[in-house]
Amino acid sequence: MSHADAILVGVDGSASSLHALDWATAQAARSGLPLTVVCTYSLPSFAAASLDGGYAALDDSAIQEGARAVLDEAKERAARAGVDVTTQIATGDAAGVLVEMSRSYSLAVVGTRGRGGFAERLLGTVSSALPAHAHCPTVVVPFRGDDDSGATAKVQPLRRIVVGVDGSPSAYGALHVAIQQARLWDAELVAVAGVPVGSGAGLLAWLPAAIDHEQVLSDVTDGLNTIVDKAEAANPGVTIRRIVLDGTGAELLTEFSNASDLLVVGSRGRGGFAGLLLGSTSQAVLHHSQCPVLVVNKRCDVPAD
Repeated sequence: MSHADAILVGVDGSASSLHALDWATAQAARSGLPLTVVCTYSLPSFAAASLDGGYAALDDSAIQEGARAVLDEAKERAARAGVDVTTQIATGDAAGVLVEMSRSYSLAVVGTRGRGGFAERLLGTVSSALPAHAHCPTVVVPFRGDDDSGATAKVQPLRRIVVGVDGSPSAYGALHVAIQQARLWDAELVAVAGVPVGSGAGLLAWLPAAIDHEQVLSDVTDGLNTIVDKAEAANPGVTIRRIVLDGTGAELLTEFSNASDLLVVGSRGRGGFAGLLLGSTSQAVLHHSQCPVLVVNKRCDVPAD
């Protein structure tokens, strides 16, 4: 599949989506890529008992006017950073529209906490559905403002990137994208693998006492080193720190998000040398991360090994 070198971002006028727009704008400015800002809407019909049990449909002219106002604000906001910006109004389900549009882009960006704003519908479920089904890597940007004005939400340059690696095909893709981002931002890159071997709890608590938990951690470390060594050899000049810890991937990555500028994870990444880090981890991390999360799913056209 061929993607244009361009960035797609969805907005709905909420502070959350405008913060995601700011993140996408910084990415576009850093990479020199053009930015497409899309606002979606649909025309719901609803039964209205007060209207003789008939159906009332919303006139789309007022909704289009609101969508255009949102896009005009977004375009002005992004253009101030010197980014090449185009805007588009699309009708239909927001998640479905963005998933389909993602076929033509190299990166898609949405925000979380999408309450209020023009349509109250772009974010929330979209921030879960798009990463799972997009045809390109997707960044979900959490909004951490004190209120819905967005005044205190600032986009930070990427200085430390953490990628979850477990040896699955999607984790290879996540590592590839993480390396691209580290090069773009000249950022520190850390590869993390987790395996819950602690006694009394965790997925491996059922292991017989005869099993050497230290050996399990050592085996996972060897697997991580094999993958990272190969990635470094294919990317001269890139140095990747390696960390293997006792714990689940979701717990570890969420903890790392407190001191990172970007998390990169694969989606539905079962199997591999550990088979433990990804899969449902990507969804858990999306809900709890303190920093933006870049998700690479199996549909994404990136190297898988």
